[in-house]
Amino acid sequence: MSLHLVCPACQAVNRVPQERLSEAPDCGRCHRPLFSGQPLSLATAEFDRQLQKSDLPLLVDFWAPWCGPCRMMAPAFEQAATQLEPHFRLLKVNTEEEQALAARYAIRSIPTLAIFHQGREIRRQPGAMGVADIVRWARSTPG
Repeated sequence: MSLHLVCPACQAVNRVPQERLSEAPDCGRCHRPLFSGQPLSLATAEFDRQLQKSDLPLLVDFWAPWCGPCRMMAPAFEQAATQLEPHFRLLKVNTEEEQALAARYAIRSIPTLAIFHQGREIRRQPGAMGVADIVRWARSTPG
């Protein structure tokens, strides 16, 4: 079975056999890695493309630069990316810069983690978490 993955560099949609996810696949268009072991910071248009075109679950950190707990959780979220990729795509959404996106998902407190799959939100967790808790929470998501 093949999965559709959106390239973080050029936004091209790539088809990757599921069994080859762990082989560090590159984009067919720009030849850059599809996974970097780092969360992607996205604006609304790129977020929407990932949401609509990617077959992977998206683990999203809604945050703001002025938020102390958000800044404290940032290194844990980055470490979680190394453990959860390539089975999840980790994204960061700055709610100060992407206010309409935060409003669309009714983000009332930050940090808030949300998991999206097949275009819809399936799980949400407000509050800062450590790396082990982030990984455990994401992996325990049904589906």
